[in-house]
Amino acid sequence: MNPARHDQSGAHTIHRHQQHLSWDNARPPAITIAPGDCVEFKDLDVMGGQITARSTVGELPTLDPDLVNPIAGPVYVDGAEPGDTLKVTLLGFETCGWGWTGVFPEFGLLAADFPDFALHIWSYDRSFGVPAAYGKWARVPLKPFCGTIGVARAQSGSFGTLPPYETGGNMDIRDLGEGVELYLPVKVKGALFSIGDPHAAQGDGEVCGTAIESPMSVTAHIDLIKGGNQRFPRFLSRGPVSRHLDEKGYDVTMGIGPDLMEASQNAVREMIDLLGRTQGLGAEHAYMLCSVCGDLRISEIVDSPNWVVSFYLPRVVFE
Repeated sequence: MNPARHDQSGAHTIHRHQQHLSWDNARPPAITIAPGDCVEFKDLDVMGGQITARSTVGELPTLDPDLVNPIAGPVYVDGAEPGDTLKVTLLGFETCGWGWTGVFPEFGLLAADFPDFALHIWSYDRSFGVPAAYGKWARVPLKPFCGTIGVARAQSGSFGTLPPYETGGNMDIRDLGEGVELYLPVKVKGALFSIGDPHAAQGDGEVCGTAIESPMSVTAHIDLIKGGNQRFPRFLSRGPVSRHLDEKGYDVTMGIGPDLMEASQNAVREMIDLLGRTQGLGAEHAYMLCSVCGDLRISEIVDSPNWVVSFYLPRVVFE
């Protein structure tokens, strides 16, 4: 997406101090914009600066969970009313060229299997054009996006930023990248849009609970569509969203059974075992690699009583 395609005469900036840790329709807006304006959100960071490029795994137990997943905003969109639709297009990402992936006890799809902390610090090209090295084992193609993006809920009160809601939030959809048009249901006057949780790469499912979490600044074009009456978010891609890892095919493992969560867990467990046998990865490293570049998919959900969940790991990362 070429940012020049959008009129940026109405340009705004939101800075680090204009970030918050909850969705609340009573929160005063940080800025007010007109439909069609562009906003640059500076210094987004899922950990609020608690993890740096020099951090070690020993620091993870001391992190303050109450500072996790801040979002920048809210942005009041002039003329937005309940029942309207907010159209958000991310135009570009500016990064410092580093990120991290971690395992945290009691968090992630396989929390019971991984009771200990783990951490990997990534260094990558700021253009996102070169795959990022994962130690000696793999090279992961990059695709930046924001995991948390949404508008205020209709309900009064404060809602945490970790869960997703019917108005968006922490959806962690890796295809919501540059040029994709996201449509959000407006529930309150002004919409009160916020964004955070930038990632350099992630697989569908984000199975260990983290992706390549990477501090970034993000520019968005925000427009308003009157009416629409959406119940949930939707998005439109003008081109392919998943082909960037197709070049060498995939290794695919499966979980099969009557419970989708258990089937999902078993599909990932099988991939972790396979990566240990074929690539020599320890279980924690395999788990983190699965989270940043593997895709968890429901392959069959109609042939009762058992459903099929598949986990796709792109072979190109080992080339």
